[in-house]
Amino acid sequence: MVNRCINNIQFALFPPRCLLCGGRGDGPRDLCHACADALPCIGNACPVCALPLPSSAGGAACGRCRGRPPFAATRAAYLYAPPLDRLVQELKFAGRLGHARLLGELLVAHLEAVGTPPPEMVIPVPLHPRRLRMRGYNQARELARPVARWLDAPLCAHAARRLRDTAAQSGLDAAARRRNVRGAFEVDAGVAGRRVALVDDVVTTGNTVTELARELVAAGAERVEVWCLARAPGP
Repeated sequence: MVNRCINNIQFALFPPRCLLCGGRGDGPRDLCHACADALPCIGNACPVCALPLPSSAGGAACGRCRGRPPFAATRAAYLYAPPLDRLVQELKFAGRLGHARLLGELLVAHLEAVGTPPPEMVIPVPLHPRRLRMRGYNQARELARPVARWLDAPLCAHAARRLRDTAAQSGLDAAARRRNVRGAFEVDAGVAGRRVALVDDVVTTGNTVTELARELVAAGAERVEVWCLARAPGP
């Protein structure tokens, strides 16, 4: 009751503002109704990696996922396209940490809509310590916070570590992307027998989450799912 009163006072004094257009937010969310409607939905996609596919593919997995990747499913809230990409880039590169609350809420809303069963561990994709010092925060961890709160599940931010400060995947061909992240992660033995949700802001090629999921499975994780705010439209 006290928290509800405090929230009502905050909303009255500081009404939500849409982070895209600057207009009045819809309810308690920093997003107006029109801009929410403009967010890019994925539509038909691979049920395993969430890669957008033509409608003719039906519900079949893409060719890459027929090889049985180490994760069981990918829950992607949106397509990585305008206007959502602007919010992600501002969070990731411009220090707009306030965006993380809205983007995390959007991911939670998607997980609720599709009836996602709760995991036993929520693990954000880690940054290398040098990159973390430069940026000051890990955007995947900031997104994972509201998700873990919604699920009442432990946020295990230190269960996975990035051992190498890998080069950016953009500009590399498919083989080079796989080599770039090979052996880049290590995970704790505490994941053994657990159902794990691996959280990231955007899945682009899928190589990073595939490599980290492989390490989780090798450490004994019972099931790994990838949860992301957005999925890029192609490799």
